[in-house]
Amino acid sequence: MNSACVLVSGGIESAVLVNDALGRYDRVTPVYVRNHLRWEDTELVCLKNFLRGLKQNNLKPLVILDLNMRDVYDNHWSITGIHTPGSKSQDSSVYLPGRNIVLLAKTAVYASMKGITSIEIGILRGNPFPDSTKPFLKKMSEVLSAGLNHKLEVKAPFQKMRKEDVIALGKKLPLESTFSCLNPKGYEHCGECNKCVERKKAFFAAGVFDKTRYKKAGI
Repeated sequence: MNSACVLVSGGIESAVLVNDALGRYDRVTPVYVRNHLRWEDTELVCLKNFLRGLKQNNLKPLVILDLNMRDVYDNHWSITGIHTPGSKSQDSSVYLPGRNIVLLAKTAVYASMKGITSIEIGILRGNPFPDSTKPFLKKMSEVLSAGLNHKLEVKAPFQKMRKEDVIALGKKLPLESTFSCLNPKGYEHCGECNKCVERKKAFFAAGVFDKTRYKKAGI
């Protein structure tokens, strides 16, 4: 069957990507790779709530894989919460070294064992990180296919789109159930971190009312 794994977090891009993939594949398996970062408990709750709202028969149950990165990231803000990138920080400040390498490697092993040949990831236009480029994804597809002796293609269907474009595409979905915060306050967005501000600006640019609950409103 025509099937794919879709890498999911709690965020807008991967949520809309899962829904979009349901129209293109016979079977779609959402895959969450847990790295034990400080926002993941909240992210997973939001992700599960979102997926429950998708009623299509070709959506397979959420797969949660584990690849602990706490020993590598150590004193990084993604573990400690200290100096979390704020509203005025540059996009480069939210870079997690090797993030997509780790996510794709673990998912590729799972896909190969299940006979799945496509992995989709919600990378957007303008992503500045080295593990999000077209050449990287092409080479990663080749390396994973060779190393696993299983044909795999890593795809980024939203790579020509901006965040506001994805919001417009998914405006009929319950996007308020998605989660994009680096510094969660319980199960709410903080409203002040780099990702919260990016989210607010994208909803505004898309002309879509933002139903997200933020501890601190405004941009």
